[in-house]
Amino acid sequence: MVKSITSLGRTGAYDWLMQRASALVLALYTLFWVGYFLATPDLDYQQWAALFEQTWMRVFTLLALISLGLHAWVGLWTITTDYIKAAAPRFVIQALCGLIMFVYLVWGVEILWGL
Repeated sequence: MVKSITSLGRTGAYDWLMQRASALVLALYTLFWVGYFLATPDLDYQQWAALFEQTWMRVFTLLALISLGLHAWVGLWTITTDYIKAAAPRFVIQALCGLIMFVYLVWGVEILWGL
């Protein structure tokens, strides 16, 4: 059994499940925004700020950010292991992508919670 240290889950089934669960969260988040924009066509800054002052919205957005990172990682891991056969370049690319996704997640949390 071949096991990669850069795999997110312990098995392919676990990665598959995380990919689907994160896709569900992202789909719900997208549907929320489509509905919100349709319901408030004259959206202004005060409404936008009031929405993000609510804890449930911050938590929902944080969940979407984490889901985006997980979803992207599983997809990038799958693509790099399929198309980059040499271990060293694959590890460097995966590490770089992981670092970039981590920075974006931290940046998103900082923006969201004002830390």
